[in-house]
Amino acid sequence: MAERGVDVSALPQEVREQLAELDLELSEGDITQKGYEKKRAKLLAPYLVLIQNLAPPPAYDGQSPGPSSATAPEPGPSNSSSSSSSRHRRTRRAHRSSGTRDERYRSDIHTEAVQAALAKHKEEKMALPMPTKRRSTYVQSPIDNCTPPDSSSSSEDEAVSSESAGPQQSPDTWINSSLHGSSTSSSASSTLSHGESRPAQAAQSQQAPPPPHQVQPPHSHSQPSALAEAFAATRIDPGGGVGPPEVPSQAHARGSRVDFPTNAVVRGMSRGPSRSSMMETADGVPVSSRVSTKIQQLLNTLKRPKRPPLSEYFMDDQEEIVEVPRADPNTPKPEGRQIIPVKGEPLGVVSNWPPALQAALTRWGATQGKSPALTALDITGKPLYTLTYGKLWSRSVKLAYTLLNKLGTKNEQILKPGDRVALVYPNSDPGMFWVAFYGCLLAEVIPVPIEVPLSRKDVGSSQVGFLLGSCGVGLALTSEICLKGLPKTPTGEILQFKGWPRLKWVVTDSKYLTKPSKDWQPHIPTANTDTAYIEYKASKEGTVMGVAVSKVAMLTHCQALTQACNYCEGETLVNVLDFKKDMGLWHGVLTSVMNRIHTISVPYAVMKACPLSWVQRVHIHKARVALVKCRDLHWAMMAHRDQRETSLASLRMLIVADGANPWSVSSCDAFLNVFQAHGLKPEVICPCATSPEAMTVAIRRPGLSGAPLPARAILSMTGLSHGVIRVNTEDKNSALTVQDVGHVMPGALMCIVKPDGPPMLCKTDEIGEIVVNSRAGGTMYYGLPGVTKNNFEVIPVNASGAPIGEIPFVRSGLLGFVGPGSLIFVVGKNEGLLMVSGRRHNADDLVATALAVEPVKTVYRGRIAVFSVTVFFDERIVIVAEQRPDASEEDSFQWMSRVLQAIDSIHQVGLYCLALVPANTLPKTPLGGIHISDTKQLFLEGALHPCNILVCPHTCVTNMPKPRQKQPVGVGPASIMVGNLVAGKRIAQAAGRDLGLIEDQDLVRKHQFLTEALQWRAQTDPDHTLFVLLNAKGVAVCTATCVQLHKRAEKIAAALMERSGINIGENVVLLYPPGIDLIAAFYGCLYAGCIPVTVRPPHPQNLSATLPTVRMIIDVSKAACILTTQVLTRILRSKEAGATVNIKTWPIIIDTDDLPRKRPPTIYKPPNAEVIAYLDFSVSTTGMLTGVKISHAAVSALCRSIKLQCELYSSRQIAICLDPYCGHGFVLWCLASVYSGHQSILIPPMELEISLALWLSTLSQYRIRDTFCSYSVMELCTKGLGGQTELLKARGVNLSCVRSCVVIAEERPRLALTHSFSKLFKDIGLSTRAVSTAFGSRVNLAICLQGTTGPDPSTVFVDMKSLRHDRVRLVERGAPQSLPLMESGTILPGVRVIIVNPETRGPLGDSHLGEIWVNSPHNATGYYTIYGEENLQADHFNTKLSFGDPQTLWARTGYLGFVKRTELTDSSGDRHDALFVVGSLDETLELRGLRYHPIDIETSVSRAHRSIGESAVFTWTNLLVVVAELCGSEQDALDLVPLVTNVVLEEHHLIVGVVVIVDPGVIPINSRGEKQRMHLRDSFLADQLDPIYVAYNM
Repeated sequence: MAERGVDVSALPQEVREQLAELDLELSEGDITQKGYEKKRAKLLAPYLVLIQNLAPPPAYDGQSPGPSSATAPEPGPSNSSSSSSSRHRRTRRAHRSSGTRDERYRSDIHTEAVQAALAKHKEEKMALPMPTKRRSTYVQSPIDNCTPPDSSSSSEDEAVSSESAGPQQSPDTWINSSLHGSSTSSSASSTLSHGESRPAQAAQSQQAPPPPHQVQPPHSHSQPSALAEAFAATRIDPGGGVGPPEVPSQAHARGSRVDFPTNAVVRGMSRGPSRSSMMETADGVPVSSRVSTKIQQLLNTLKRPKRPPLSEYFMDDQEEIVEVPRADPNTPKPEGRQIIPVKGEPLGVVSNWPPALQAALTRWGATQGKSPALTALDITGKPLYTLTYGKLWSRSVKLAYTLLNKLGTKNEQILKPGDRVALVYPNSDPGMFWVAFYGCLLAEVIPVPIEVPLSRKDVGSSQVGFLLGSCGVGLALTSEICLKGLPKTPTGEILQFKGWPRLKWVVTDSKYLTKPSKDWQPHIPTANTDTAYIEYKASKEGTVMGVAVSKVAMLTHCQALTQACNYCEGETLVNVLDFKKDMGLWHGVLTSVMNRIHTISVPYAVMKACPLSWVQRVHIHKARVALVKCRDLHWAMMAHRDQRETSLASLRMLIVADGANPWSVSSCDAFLNVFQAHGLKPEVICPCATSPEAMTVAIRRPGLSGAPLPARAILSMTGLSHGVIRVNTEDKNSALTVQDVGHVMPGALMCIVKPDGPPMLCKTDEIGEIVVNSRAGGTMYYGLPGVTKNNFEVIPVNASGAPIGEIPFVRSGLLGFVGPGSLIFVVGKNEGLLMVSGRRHNADDLVATALAVEPVKTVYRGRIAVFSVTVFFDERIVIVAEQRPDASEEDSFQWMSRVLQAIDSIHQVGLYCLALVPANTLPKTPLGGIHISDTKQLFLEGALHPCNILVCPHTCVTNMPKPRQKQPVGVGPASIMVGNLVAGKRIAQAAGRDLGLIEDQDLVRKHQFLTEALQWRAQTDPDHTLFVLLNAKGVAVCTATCVQLHKRAEKIAAALMERSGINIGENVVLLYPPGIDLIAAFYGCLYAGCIPVTVRPPHPQNLSATLPTVRMIIDVSKAACILTTQVLTRILRSKEAGATVNIKTWPIIIDTDDLPRKRPPTIYKPPNAEVIAYLDFSVSTTGMLTGVKISHAAVSALCRSIKLQCELYSSRQIAICLDPYCGHGFVLWCLASVYSGHQSILIPPMELEISLALWLSTLSQYRIRDTFCSYSVMELCTKGLGGQTELLKARGVNLSCVRSCVVIAEERPRLALTHSFSKLFKDIGLSTRAVSTAFGSRVNLAICLQGTTGPDPSTVFVDMKSLRHDRVRLVERGAPQSLPLMESGTILPGVRVIIVNPETRGPLGDSHLGEIWVNSPHNATGYYTIYGEENLQADHFNTKLSFGDPQTLWARTGYLGFVKRTELTDSSGDRHDALFVVGSLDETLELRGLRYHPIDIETSVSRAHRSIGESAVFTWTNLLVVVAELCGSEQDALDLVPLVTNVVLEEHHLIVGVVVIVDPGVIPINSRGEKQRMHLRDSFLADQLDPIYVAYNM
């Protein structure tokens, strides 16, 4: 909109105030977007004149106006010209010529209504973000290869389209600019206040200088961010001074574990204010990254006020989360009186009506043998053969005789009267079917006509099998040609179809039939209540049931039809319908024989080839009656130009079989318009209503020439959705025009009852289900007595609940009402009924609306399926359509967004999901319609494979619980304490056992420093092996005894001391692969008085991703030199490294491979134990690079604590398969052995990638009792060796020696993984009790560790709903919404933990979730800081409680958890307090006032579909983004979108904003096997993921 260009700051004060007031009204939902736009435009009008002249022309239909269009109006979703009617005429002509569409639903009035509704939306200017798709995903047809890459419908995106005019941005400029834009979301624990969003230039100057490898974006001088304004609620954290490494897509190969600091905010570096660069909102200011543009668009669309304002919210705490909103008082209610049953005219008794239908055939066969009964057409529409009544009779008798006497061996009779037989005949062969059907009637066996199965996996094949099973069918009749066409096994037998019973196939061609002996006559009793035939019927759920029709019902129905349609002997009838069931069978096979009518059968295949064939047959044979569907009317109308001289003057009845479809009226009118000139009389069009159960319900009788035509009802759609009849007056857009289907059948009684609940009679102005009592109706669902009772034996009740009589009615499944003059109107079917939020919508109406939205460009042959799925306590509407092969992405997306708006305007209901699938891929019914229940099944299973999809949960999920309002903490500490005591709650705290006095005073002196311990061991026990390093083959490639390690450390110390410029107390980076060199270098540094910093070496195949992290740690730690190996020295100085970082500025590099054997003059001894021993650097999952200082005292205390917990001493051996660079892993690898004297067998995790079984076979070979590993190692073994336990057993691997296998981690224990690991390797002796976990954090490297003593770790189940409220409620295993949590190991000796409220810093009670604070002698001393920001340090390391015990100093771990006192006892005999870790506080997502842990949402997502591998979630400006790795084929990609949305909504009550489908291995994982979600988030916003598909949920 042009006014976006106005500089608001330049406007007069009062105008600015009025604008602000307007913005407030919009944000609070007091005004609609449209009203807002109008008022705003009015206010700004005087100031717009100048700008108007400069505005570029509007961009319609996504034609790219070039990059200049940043301020162009966002093109609305519809490109309707101002006069929708002129366009309408144009499209109508297009429709005519296209001729390919099935236009059952076309209605000119409706199309105009839809266009008007869309035009209305057009004014509201709403651009929906178009999904981003990788081209390969959507290989649909060769045509597609030439469509240009998708430039989205938003004008800001044009720069992306390769066809767009004007200069193109180079990719790196926009990657860089968006890197700066990504801002890391903060959560409650973040201790950083965030600065105002100042212009980025100011921010830049206040920041630490960016590292040399990062290019400054060319346009970083963006205006102040409008995000702050748009989302006052969201907090945007300052992005730090150091940009993330740019990670190309191949960097994510899971093999190379990479620690990525993302936007790495180094704790302790000073930080300028936020630089949220070019992210701008709806003000049309360009957004620097394409992804964020779309998310921004999405947010703009979501800012519009939601339509249904919920009167009453409800709290999440109740048992029932969702209450349906209170009924709207303005809902229309029925006001009429109770309906009186409607009676049809009496069924007249005609003297020559036969006593049974077979008797009629006998009569005509004997007396009128030459009279034609049936003419069949070939594929070109020419007559193929004519069957006379004589032939029909003689062949049927032959077949009856053969069935009863000639099927088995000589004496046995295979078929007895009353047995059921399947009839399998193609639609093109009516003659064979007639003979088979009448043959069965004469033999008194019950025919069950079914469709010809075409393949083993036919749509609905197993349901047909269910029908055959429930009817007890064992024999199938078919023709020779049909039998040849059936699918066979390689041995030539007919396939066993899925779900079918075993069948014996019998061919009924004349040459295989036996002529009966002279004395044999078929038995023809008078019609009785025995079953005559069974007609199949598919229910809404897709089950196929057989409706049994008795002999008397069959006869009565023929009589009633004869009377209603006034059939006369010898007439000619043209039948286009399927002759196996419904109207095609009743009129075209049964009633026609009763009246000696000549039937001309026009098969479906002929209609497809020559749509006019039926009209030509009527003309040629001067037919009196034609039996058609709206589709046939439409096709004939499309093709009628080819045929001038046809006459329909002979017709006295044109029976429209689907006249009960409300949309039939327009087909009838249009057909009449065209063919009235060809002699068609208006009064001959006879719509009728039928159902398999009630058979013919009503039919319009042929009118008298010149009599007035029946009136139409024009009903309000809104009224219909509430189930009442209201004549539409006000809004012509949402009107439904319906024609009557005539009167009730002769001899029948009909009433209307409520469709759900007890069958209560409706009021006269209420829509209900039509129920019929008549002798001419189905009697039961064969073999299914339960369902039969509910449908065939309904006794209506009046308002007080009393039955109105004795007689049972049959439910017809049709919804309608009785109009004036007892005319019956049908407005829909039960099976097409969608109940959404208590309102009824008809699937057909929605299809009609969707088709009226310019389908010519997009929808293939008008093939649209509408159904509902239950998600989050309500039905949700899904529309699936087939897309034309030549439709462009742009067209499809335009169409989808318009359908959304049209359905919203006309039906006032939100769509949940709209999917387009490639042409011809939806499951078909036998006559080519869409098989709805199978389509729904495919959708729910994720096997629909759409090529375009739009999920819109934001608009249609209106029953979300109210967001939680956090209570302000205004209660004093004392009352909280008292409150806890009164409630009987303990303060949640726990402690490990005492470290105790050291037994041997001698050791105290030696062990004050680890360097002294090593020297002492080298003297007292020089040849004791401390370390053994294994390679991939399991061979010890290197060992170190105490004295060897001491000597190697001395060499390195000497080399360090010789170098000038390396002083005592300086930091030295150790860059080594996992091994003994690393350990030697560590002790060498300590001997020289330097402070070691271990860093993971860069990955040689992936320098661009891994080297920047190394560089960053070197820069941040201000290292004086680097100790490394020869190979790594070469890599650091290589050309490839130079491409990523500045290699000229490395500090001194010392290669320690071939140092001379020198001893240092002295070995440094620290002045006191508080001096720093080493720095521990690590990248957290949120992308924080943090270095912590570990003092000598902490090192000794930690080693002692581990020694006590694990009972380590010199004679013990442990195996370690961990990364040795930081945290607990480093302590175990480098420090513990030197302290405790045990032998460590070192297995570098990367060796496992070469030899998976290395770790497990080592445990077995060395008979290891205690081993330590990481989750990555455990996962590798579980996935890679899970199926090979037998092989391992054969190799002699036996794990019965393992007493404890501890996973070292800084996260919630991964219960599923540890369980499956224990289960899988139980077969090779692993004890189920062996596997446990440890827990450490940045502030304290090891808090818990399951040692040898103490009880087994316990598992509890907590309620996820309560957890979101920071409460812990324990539930039983298997309870809904329960989450299993495992204790993180026993708390180490000397460690105390307490659970604290992160906001108030007060201690919490037992049942609360809070931050874990820790106090112990081995806490880290603080963050390693350059500028000395003490406040940050004090906050995390030396914090006091706000009340309770204000003296003790605690360190904040940044993890949420709780303490639970268990029934178990610990070593001291007290009850054991277990610590449960729930997740990192930095990672939690605050959504709708509740706290979510990403891992819980990810677990649900991974379960949603078999093709989802790993997944990760994060938030961006209050939107939840889900990234899922697709491990199946790319055609599954779009199937995942609705499934992911469903599962998160169902299980977490959250609406997913964006679903991103990526390749396996894209989600970055650090060395500890943890997902780096913030890094992923930054890559996503910077558009570096190369996703397969990005769906923006509306």
